[in-house]
Amino acid sequence: MAEQCFPVPRLEGVSQEQFMEHLYPQRKPLVLEGIDLGTCTSKWTVDYLSQIGGRKEVKIHVAAVAQMDFISKNFVYRTLPFGKLVQRAAEEKHKEFFISEDEKYYLRSLGEDPRKDVADIRKQFPLLEGDIKFPKFFKEEQFFSSVFRISSPGLQLWTHYDVMDNLLIQVTGKKRVVLFSPRDAQYLYLSGTKSEVLNVDNPDLAKYPLFSKARRYECSLKAGDVLFIPALWFHNVISEEFGVGVNVFWKHLPSECYDKTDTYGNKDPTAASRAAQILDRALKTLAELPEEYRDFYARRMVLHIQDKAYSKNFE
Repeated sequence: MAEQCFPVPRLEGVSQEQFMEHLYPQRKPLVLEGIDLGTCTSKWTVDYLSQIGGRKEVKIHVAAVAQMDFISKNFVYRTLPFGKLVQRAAEEKHKEFFISEDEKYYLRSLGEDPRKDVADIRKQFPLLEGDIKFPKFFKEEQFFSSVFRISSPGLQLWTHYDVMDNLLIQVTGKKRVVLFSPRDAQYLYLSGTKSEVLNVDNPDLAKYPLFSKARRYECSLKAGDVLFIPALWFHNVISEEFGVGVNVFWKHLPSECYDKTDTYGNKDPTAASRAAQILDRALKTLAELPEEYRDFYARRMVLHIQDKAYSKNFE
């Protein structure tokens, strides 16, 4: 386990003004209680969702193990009617299954055409729109997507970061969320936006020794809780029981900063992608040098980046 663990603060009855003026600028995770989310927290039972969602086909992740790994792809994609998915995801054992009777299901809702359309629960599931109210902590024109998430009991998603701020609305069920600061990225063994460390509770420190240096933040979410996850904060989500959640993402940077082809909200800002391409070219140039020189100038480059680009305004 990471050496340092901090509870995520919980606050009740936070107004839009309090959030935007005092809490949001701190750029730290926060659990909000007592937010008016509409009737969804009481209405969205298995029977109700099965009936309302009906036979709408949805693409889902199916895994034989509880810890899903997006890097190694230890799951398969399958399609089920929404009502059938809800019923199966709520079960511990399945009479009907794809892989095994104790397989796990995960839905991350998509737009009508995932290549062009973002997920928006109000469009993909219009009969549910009247049940849920999004917290008004951002302007409507900043809205990017609202993602419907349904998880089997015990399911654990890989640690990753998103490039937009978001609110994780826990509608029903319970989740445990472990988060890591963007400043600790060097300890998380990244592959793209995802960490290679799957088991954050009992990591293999022989394989990932630096992971113990990462500052760990943790919270438990119950029905009606809303977790603010600032952009770039790594998060690992464990569904402690069957539950339904909705992530609401919004653009907090100017629109031109984002990749216009990004419908999932997980592509790095265009300037960051350009910088990464330039760095790749610089590393290829360094490879022309003998090892001793390559090592020396690479270290100089790292020091130069730290001096010119690292911020002194963050912990």
